[in-house]
Amino acid sequence: MRLRTKILLLAILPLLASLVLIALAVQHQERDLARREYAMVERTYLEARRAELHNYVALAASTVQPLYDRGGNDPADREQALRLLASLDYGPDGYFFVYDLEGRVLMHSRQPELVGQNLWELRDPQGRPTIQRLIAQARAGGGFVDYFWRQPSSGQDTPKLGYVIALERWGWMMGTGLYLDGIQATLARIEGEANRNVATTLLWIAGIAVFGIALISASGLALNLSEHRVAENKLRLLARQVQQSQEDERARLARELHDGVSQTLVSTKLLIETATDVDADAGGPLAKALERLNQSLVEIRRISHRLRPALLDNLGLPAALQHLGREFEDASGLPVVVRIEGAERELPDEVKTALFRVAQESLTNVAKHARAQHVELGLAFEPRGGVRMSITDDGQGFDSPAVHVHPERGIGLRNMRERLAAIGGRLQIHAEPGHGTQIEARV
Repeated sequence: MRLRTKILLLAILPLLASLVLIALAVQHQERDLARREYAMVERTYLEARRAELHNYVALAASTVQPLYDRGGNDPADREQALRLLASLDYGPDGYFFVYDLEGRVLMHSRQPELVGQNLWELRDPQGRPTIQRLIAQARAGGGFVDYFWRQPSSGQDTPKLGYVIALERWGWMMGTGLYLDGIQATLARIEGEANRNVATTLLWIAGIAVFGIALISASGLALNLSEHRVAENKLRLLARQVQQSQEDERARLARELHDGVSQTLVSTKLLIETATDVDADAGGPLAKALERLNQSLVEIRRISHRLRPALLDNLGLPAALQHLGREFEDASGLPVVVRIEGAERELPDEVKTALFRVAQESLTNVAKHARAQHVELGLAFEPRGGVRMSITDDGQGFDSPAVHVHPERGIGLRNMRERLAAIGGRLQIHAEPGHGTQIEARV
């Protein structure tokens, strides 16, 4: 296999693998969020419908209450009560119904042909006795029952949620119900939107993959392997482009996680907290859901920060290095002293990124190899416009010349040197076995 082909494969395969993993992670996250939103909307919708039904029945009961409170069993009072209930409705499919406790229809404003019929044996498509269940619930003190009933506006059997109460002295069951076809349409829209979002995200990732492959291929084809100097320059340019592409991708993913997924989780958290306040009985499951949601938020923020710290773009390199030092100290237990010298000024993005990645790589090497007790990270803004950064540890050190010439060691150091060389900087390494190490970067 030719060297140029090997270089292209080494550049393209990791990029494709990373994008495939990112696509799978994003797809999983979006589908998980869609499922949560689906359940939350369904629960909220049903709670709202239950409260609405309860209020409707309470209003209807208050309408006939004066007649019922007379204490007698006058047929005229009952006839007047039926007329009042028949006149009440809400919307095209909202009405009240009255049955006696034996299952005979006394009033049905939308289906008057049922009046006088005994529907005690009526069963829904699932074989459940509809009227028997409604009457049993009314006798038990009133409550909610889900069943199927023909919808007046469409003429189709539709899922319905009913609320019924009993007027024991008159031997009545009175109630109303709301059809649940609206929630089915809403949930279908949510599912369709989630699928569209997943498809759009995957298309974006595929486009980035195609663009990255095209960019790498174009750069690889431009290599001139006949001359060592030209080949070295081309490879350096390719490495810089790949690094910049990775930094851009990290920044984009960090923004999407922070501004998209994180914000959606925060809004979901607020809705769950509101639902917990409204429905105390559901506090247990909702509290567990809220705890897991908080854990997801912390994990997403951690991943977003590791991809590209927002401090680097918002507050500059000094703040990002101080935060990096605190993170390293918390993770490794090694004390890190961060010193900032000179008048701080804004640095170009590529300079900030290169110096931050050098500091990251250096601290990683300290944690893995140095066996140090103390680490010092310094950043100095020089009067003539330059900037100098140093990472010093009191660890076991290493043989710098031997590592530099070894083909399989010092890859991280070579990457740091090449990253700085790409922006016109230089890297100096001061290390001896047993005498600690100092990495100094100048731009």
